Amino acid sequence: MSKRDDFYHSILIVSASEQFDLLVKKSLAGFTTIDIRKSASMARRCILERYYDIVVINSPLPDETGEDFAIFVTEKCNASVLMVTPQDVYEDALSRVTDFGVLIVPKPSPRGRIDKAIRYLVAVQDKIHTVERKAQAAEEKLEEMRTVSKAKFILVEKKHMTEDEAHRLIGKMAMDNGISRGRAARMILDEEE
Repeated sequence: MSKRDDFYHSILIVSASEQFDLLVKKSLAGFTTIDIRKSASMARRCILERYYDIVVINSPLPDETGEDFAIFVTEKCNASVLMVTPQDVYEDALSRVTDFGVLIVPKPSPRGRIDKAIRYLVAVQDKIHTVERKAQAAEEKLEEMRTVSKAKFILVEKKHMTEDEAHRLIGKMAMDNGISRGRAARMILDEEE
């Protein structure tokens, strides 16, 4: 994985097996923060208190099968969920949780399958984070455009400028002060209010 440093990931492992915990930790070594909870009830509290990018569930859990918890996670946050379940209940669990976006792997699994599944979920989360950053940047740009338009309107209405004159004034003010056009527009709005 070449993008390990691009994003910070928080992982929640829900498992009653220390051996499983160690296997998952080995897959995640070097680029994540890992919290481990032994039951679904403890993990539910964690999900409500903090955001996780990835939740790995080793089914069954001491207090439930893990399917309800997996569904709970998908409904409460944008975390990617991996559920590892015994082979004898794999098909039933698969049919129950797949429509919620849960990736499910039977156990025992061939060597490396859980590692690959986790790497897949990390890649999915990287893409989600990239889209979120682009959406945030677009929202900020849109807000700046609104502010500039509002300032232009104020200049046209109160200072009797043309729209082009108002546009140039905002641009010159931004350049002279070494600030963004949005900040210059905000200063004009603050002066007029």
